[in-house]
Amino acid sequence: MQIKENQWQVGKVKITRILESEGAFGLFVVPDATPENLHGMDWLKPHFVNDKWVAMVSIHALIIDTPSKTLVVDTCLGNDKKRSVPGWSNLQTNFLEDMHHAGYPEDIIDTVLCTHLHTDHVGWNTKLVNGEWVPTFENAEYLFGKDEWAYTKKQSSQDPHYNEFFVDSIKPIQEAGLVRFVGTNEQICEEVILEPTLGHTPGHVSIRIESEGKKAAITGDFLHHPSQMEKLEWESIVDWDASMAKETRRRKLQEYSEEDILVFGTHFASPSAGKVIKKGDHFIFKV
Repeated sequence: MQIKENQWQVGKVKITRILESEGAFGLFVVPDATPENLHGMDWLKPHFVNDKWVAMVSIHALIIDTPSKTLVVDTCLGNDKKRSVPGWSNLQTNFLEDMHHAGYPEDIIDTVLCTHLHTDHVGWNTKLVNGEWVPTFENAEYLFGKDEWAYTKKQSSQDPHYNEFFVDSIKPIQEAGLVRFVGTNEQICEEVILEPTLGHTPGHVSIRIESEGKKAAITGDFLHHPSQMEKLEWESIVDWDASMAKETRRRKLQEYSEEDILVFGTHFASPSAGKVIKKGDHFIFKV
C-alpha cells in the first residue's frame, strides 16, 4: 500500500499530511475559479491547476505531533457516509490505514480539532461499526468551537445538507462525552493556538504553530484554492458571510506575507504548504 502523506518539521513539531482524495476536480464551491478565469495565472502551475487549467483540489487531514499532544486537524469526509454531493458519498478510502502507516494509529491521537463543522472537515470523527456511528479516535478530546457548535446545531434542524453530517459525524461525539467547547483564540498547548478567521462560518478558526523560532499556519477554509490569493474577491458559495470572508482573506494573507511562516492550505493540492508572497495589491503562493 502506498502511503499518501508528506511531513514537515517546525521546530520540535512534526506535521504530517494524510491524504483522502486529490485531483483535477474543479472548484464548484468557488464558481469564479473556472479554467477560463484561471488561465494565465502561471504561478498556479504545476501544482494547483492541470494542463487544461482545471483547479487541482485536495481533501486531507494534518497531524500535529508536539512534545505534549498529538492532534489531528480536520477529519475529511469519512467512509460509508451518504452525502448529497455524489462524489463524496459512500466513500471507501484507505485513510485510516494510511494514518497507521505514517505512524499514527487512532488510539494515539489525543486531540481532534475541527477548524469548522462542515461535512468535509468532520467525516472521520466517526466510523461505522456494527451499523452504528462510533468515535474513530476514542482516546481523544474533540475540540469544537462554541459559536461553531451553536450555529451548526441550529442549521442541522433547518437544512438537510447540515443534518446529514451532524447526525453521523458530530452528534455521536457529543453523546459519547468527548467534546470540549473552545473559544476562537484557545491555546491548545505550548506550540499550538487557535486564531479567529470568521466569515466562512461564524466560528471558523485557523491554527498557528510556533516552536524554536519556526512558524506554521493551517488556514482552514478562509480560502479554498491559491487562486483566491490573487483574486481576493472570489467568493465561496458556502460562505456564511461573504464580505467578512473577503476581509479575513486580505487580513490573514497580509499577515502571512509579512512573516517567515509556512502556510498549509487545507484544500491545497500537493505539496499543500508554502509561503505567501505579496505582489502588488494581491498575493501569490510559492512552494
